[in-house]
Amino acid sequence: TVWFVTSIRGCFSPVVAAMYLHVLVDEYLHSAIPYIGLSTGLLLPGKHHRAYVDNMNKQIAGTELEGKSLEEIVLSSWNSGKPTPVFNNAAQVWNHTFFWESMKANGGGAPTGKLADAINASFGSFDEFKNQFKTAGGS
Repeated sequence: TVWFVTSIRGCFSPVVAAMYLHVLVDEYLHSAIPYIGLSTGLLLPGKHHRAYVDNMNKQIAGTELEGKSLEEIVLSSWNSGKPTPVFNNAAQVWNHTFFWESMKANGGGAPTGKLADAINASFGSFDEFKNQFKTAGGS
């Protein structure tokens, strides 16, 4: 059973998961509330993210995927480009976990290294990338 993925990959006990949820809310959610709002902030981890976890757990119960790490479940359920029904839920668990773990107070800023080089080569600058990204997202 996977319950809210911890940052210690492969460790999915309910006790650790409950502690992780507490850390998630304290560490990440407080930083996000000014940007996503309180109702969204409370809905995402408590209902939305958890629904993906619960659905995935039901799908993998009693299968060879039970007890695997989340990454193993995602990769296996991708099935070489022919996703199994587990893939949507597993990928959404990973996606939402990544989302929460990516938030931090005063985070963000321009990327560096190879990512910055690729953005600059394609868009001319990080600011232009942000402008085009926002425009595309609004269409």
